[in-house]
Amino acid sequence: MIDAIVAGRLHGKPSQKTAKTGKPFATAKLRVPAGDEAAFINVVAFDAKACAGLLALDDGDAVALSGPLTVKAWLGKDGTPKPSIDMVAHALLTAYHVTRKRKAQAEAQQAQQRQREPLDAYTERDGLGDW
Repeated sequence: MIDAIVAGRLHGKPSQKTAKTGKPFATAKLRVPAGDEAAFINVVAFDAKACAGLLALDDGDAVALSGPLTVKAWLGKDGTPKPSIDMVAHALLTAYHVTRKRKAQAEAQQAQQRQREPLDAYTERDGLGDW
């Protein structure tokens, strides 16, 4: 097992399933560029936040996933070995998350500037300038 961060695009819409214990989980297939071809990663998420994040996405959406990765091999119809890659996603990051984080950082910077601004504004507006 390898702990990995993998980025790619969803191949098909993620689906929600229920385990025998009654606990929900999400599954998805991720298409990752691999040279001239593409590798497909079978993804399963048990964490509530990871499940909700996956299920909010659609076919073709870009996503980066983090979690343990298992690599196996199988033989194709032509007899050539093919990779079988499985991942248990613990966390994910999408373009939506990046945009939301950048917006929050910009708002925080603006708030800091507003906190500094009143002191400068009062000295300029009162007409007294420096004492």
